[in-house]
Amino acid sequence: MIMRRNYFLVVLLVIVGLILAACSTSETATAPPADVPDEAEAEEPAAPEVSGPLTVLCGMQEDWCQAAVQAFEAETGIETSMVRMSSGEALARLQAEKDDPSFDVWYGGPSLGPGAAVEDGLIESYVPENSSFIPDALKDPDGVWTGIYVGALGFCSNPEMLSELGAEAPTSWQDLLDPVYAGNIAVADQRTSGTAATAGGALVALEGSEDDALTYLSDLDANIFQYTKSGSAPGRMAAAGEVAVAIIFSHDCVKFQLETGVDLAVTFPEEGTGYEIGQVSLIAGANNPEAAKVFIEWALTAAAQELAAPVGSFQIPTNPDAQVPTEAVKLEEVVLAEGFSPEMVAELRSGDFPERFGAEVRGGEAAPAE
Repeated sequence: MIMRRNYFLVVLLVIVGLILAACSTSETATAPPADVPDEAEAEEPAAPEVSGPLTVLCGMQEDWCQAAVQAFEAETGIETSMVRMSSGEALARLQAEKDDPSFDVWYGGPSLGPGAAVEDGLIESYVPENSSFIPDALKDPDGVWTGIYVGALGFCSNPEMLSELGAEAPTSWQDLLDPVYAGNIAVADQRTSGTAATAGGALVALEGSEDDALTYLSDLDANIFQYTKSGSAPGRMAAAGEVAVAIIFSHDCVKFQLETGVDLAVTFPEEGTGYEIGQVSLIAGANNPEAAKVFIEWALTAAAQELAAPVGSFQIPTNPDAQVPTEAVKLEEVVLAEGFSPEMVAELRSGDFPERFGAEVRGGEAAPAE
């Protein structure tokens, strides 16, 4: 049964609606009083006397991380460096460094990361001034995290590989269980990846329980060629012809297609899928919290969010004034798994689901290190 398009569709319609409204009123709006800053001025990063070094824990693709850090440093003069990590790796690093964190700000990756980390005192609540521009559905009301983009989970297929198998691009979770895909699917490990956790959350919502979701994943295991540490890595494998199908966020599939020139097909499960809200948050005990706050304010501006598309990242930005890439997911193609939410995924990941996956699906095999 196809599930309703509810929350994800509503969220994206809100964003697109705000963008259109801003465009339609920009020519007729009167100037604000002299003592009230306009939106462009309000979006500028705060200008306290702060300096570096600032260290960013970054969860997006490497090239987007680099572009953002370079742009921020050039604009503010704050010396900035970054380390790219998957969501699971980032959370483990923060837990290991709780008493002396190496990072000041967590930038990118699903909101379920800081949602879980805050329970261990690893995230400091901070409500940015620029969060006033972000729709309520795309930010934590207590300032644990604020959304910077939205992306939908899908299937990324290599048509040439599919042709060799005599298979079609999958359009449902049940399709993935077909023996025709044996040894030709790649997905990240539940213990290391926010992308995988999003898939797990969608399956729990669809199957009705964690037990049933793990049963499905055990059945799917027969067709898995490799579990990866990073959520986007299976897409690179599909582009390289190592597998026919990757379970990844749809924007990553589009990115790899443009980067490699390989024909890749994006499809979405008709039963319903999950989505992520990419976030930015303040790390508790940061060495440079003031610089981190300047970075967070900057990350919520339209200009900062528009850095994604030129480096091939096509998530939907959360700032209504940011241009939505033409390559971004089309609303009519996405059905959300009823009952799915990022909060549900955070609860799933902070429980024993990842460990049960390791024991019951992977048979005790260690999580991938690379």
